[in-house]
Order: sequence, then structure tokens, then C-alpha cells
Amino acid sequence: MQTLIKNIKELVGIIENPDIILLSGEQMSKLNTIKDAYLLVEGEIIKDFGKMSEISQDLLNDSSLEIIDAKGKFVLPSFCDSHTHIVYAGSREQEFCDKIKGLSYEEIAKRGGGILNSAKLLQNTSEDDLYEQSIERVKEIISQGTGAVEIKSGYGLTPEAELKMLRVIRRIKQNFPIEVKSTFLGAHSIPLEYRQNPDEYVDIVINEMIPLVAAEDLADYIDVFCDKGFFTVEQTERILMAGIKYGLRPKIHANELDKSGGIQVGVKYNALSVDHIEYTEKEEMQALLNSETMPTILPGAAFFLNMPFAPARKMIDFGLPVAIASDYNPGSSPSGNMKLMMSFACVNYKLLPEEAINASTINGAYAMGISYITGSITKGKLANFYITKKINSYNFIPYAYGSDLIDKVFLKGIEQKC
Repeated sequence: MQTLIKNIKELVGIIENPDIILLSGEQMSKLNTIKDAYLLVEGEIIKDFGKMSEISQDLLNDSSLEIIDAKGKFVLPSFCDSHTHIVYAGSREQEFCDKIKGLSYEEIAKRGGGILNSAKLLQNTSEDDLYEQSIERVKEIISQGTGAVEIKSGYGLTPEAELKMLRVIRRIKQNFPIEVKSTFLGAHSIPLEYRQNPDEYVDIVINEMIPLVAAEDLADYIDVFCDKGFFTVEQTERILMAGIKYGLRPKIHANELDKSGGIQVGVKYNALSVDHIEYTEKEEMQALLNSETMPTILPGAAFFLNMPFAPARKMIDFGLPVAIASDYNPGSSPSGNMKLMMSFACVNYKLLPEEAINASTINGAYAMGISYITGSITKGKLANFYITKKINSYNFIPYAYGSDLIDKVFLKGIEQKC
């Protein structure tokens, strides 16, 4: 089946060379576009694109084509959200009220709230119920233009509950057209019963959880919350080395609460990404430079927790790549709206709209290890894109931060009924 999108006001996010899998530094401010364009989809992939003035009449007159007129509208590659926790049970709006009253993230966590609250809820939720709750969030993010998502475990914190989460992620991967990557995050927090001896819990993650996850092939990556009050650099290294032995490439929750050494340990073990990174200085940027690790900012979490913003502007000016992800989760970022995350990135982190678009598409895809198949308008890549409503420029997308600007969403060449 072929679909032709014609009369596109501007086709945005074009990368002609399929070997380009990320954009760094000054490259991030370059956004390739074609005005008055067409896009041809064949099956699941992008077959061709170009100027309407160059399209063949035979193609326009082909009665077998499904033709969509996008006059006055923009077409962009789908968002690639490389850090979410959307498989969770219940919600945590009471903690939202606690934060308003002045309690810090660490204070809430110390009294059994935060991640531990979600863990208790999840442990008492059946796999089927957890799946039903989670797919509503999947449908939501698809309708908001996301075409690829990384989903982490980490709200189980027992072997049984972590496996339950990962099995739900697998079911999502099997039943939805969105690209899904699964990350094992057993080291998301230290359960209360192990707070006096956290190394005992680290042993459980290494000796029990990781082998079980690997035996069922439930995860693509392994993650650790390497930060103040959570896991130390030494504990993180032990967990990463165990995961690597089972073929799980690292990703790191790093430097959200303090300079933890998480960025350096991520680079040391060739982590695909280091995420949060609010506390990043020249030492950390130097470690990241010329590495294969993607610095990933989570603007929703910093906004919702009223925390310092990662120095993304300085990182880009330093020559680094930057990705944007939502951190969609019940406690610190209850939104997976990547358009909103771009707006936060522009307003609070001083990214240009071009940089925000690249950070949330091609660089986000890189942070999931899939930028060779998605994240840009490139011949041969998956036909994952969205069509906007009628707007004047792509700058309007992050500018109009509260407006729904998406008209149609396509995943693997098929329009999604959102």
C-alpha cells in the first residue's frame, strides 16, 4: 500500500544521509526542510519525498494511492521519547499536594513515599490490571505525536514485581505499532527493609533479578539511579558489570540531586545515555565529549519538582549532543507530552526550536539505539510522522505550548485513530 502526502507547507526534519545517527553542537541548530513538499510512503517505510514542483504527474494520477492533501500544514518526524516510566499503578497526587506544602523530593522518599509508594501499589496490582492502566498512557502519547518510547521498570523492587512490569512492557511492544525499548531498572530505589544494608539489595538485583530478566529476554538495557541518597558509584558499577555480562547496555539516572559521579560512570561503561543531569559542569561535559553517550534532559521532571535546570545550552555550545525525553511517571513528571517538553526546553533551557526538534527526534532515537530506523525524514526509515493543523511556522509548535496542533499521526505508514 502506498500513501502520498501532498502540498505539505513544509516537510521538517529531513536527514538525507542514513549514516547520520545523531546531531551535536552547532549541528543541532540546523533543521533541514522542504517547502511545498510531498512525502511518499510505501508499506511501513518512507519511500520518497521532494518538492511538489518535481513530483511526477503519473504519481499524482495513480488511482491506487491514498492521497492526503496537507495544504497549509507541516509534517515532522514522530517524537522519540527515550526515558519514561509509563508502566505504573495508580497515581500520586497526594505527593503533589505535599510538594506544594513544602516537602522536598528526598523528604517524601525518606518517609516511604515517592518510588516506594509506587512500588507498593504495583506489587499489589495484577499484571492484567497493570497492562490495562498502562495502555491508556500509550494511546495518549501516540495521539500526542510520539512514535518511539523507552519504558523502564523500577516500580517493582522485588524479582516478581520487576518481571511483572517487564512482561507488561513486552505486551505493549507486541500489541502497539509504536517502537518500544525496554529497560530493567531494578536499582531505582532501595526498599525500606534494605536501607541499613543497601549492598544486600544490590546483591539481589545482581544475583536474582538480572538472571531472571535475561532468561526471559525481557530487557534491552539496564539502568541504575546513581545519585545522592540512592545508589553509589561503586554499587552502580557492580550492577552495570553484571548487566553487561548478560548483554544489557547501560543507561544511567545521573546527577539529578547532586554531582554523583553518575555521568562519569556512564561514560566509563559506554552507557547509551545519561539522563536528568541537572548537576553538570565542565568536568562532566569533558567526560561526555567524544563519547558515545547521549546527555538527556528531562524538562518535565525539573519543572514539576521545581529543581535546577540542566545546563543544556552550555552543553550544546560545548559541542555535545542533547536529547529531550519526558520522564513520564506518576511522581515527578506526570506527562508524556513531548510537544510540551520542547516548550519547556526552549523557555527554561534556552534551546532554539530547531535544537528542540532535533533533540526530541533524531537524538532521542539515538538514546534508544534506534536512530538508524526512525527519528528523521529519511528514505528507508519507518514512516513515523505527524501532520500538524494549519500553522505559520514550525516555531509555532513549541511557542503555542498549550495548544493541540496535531491533525494526523502515522506509525509504520498507518494513520492512527487517536
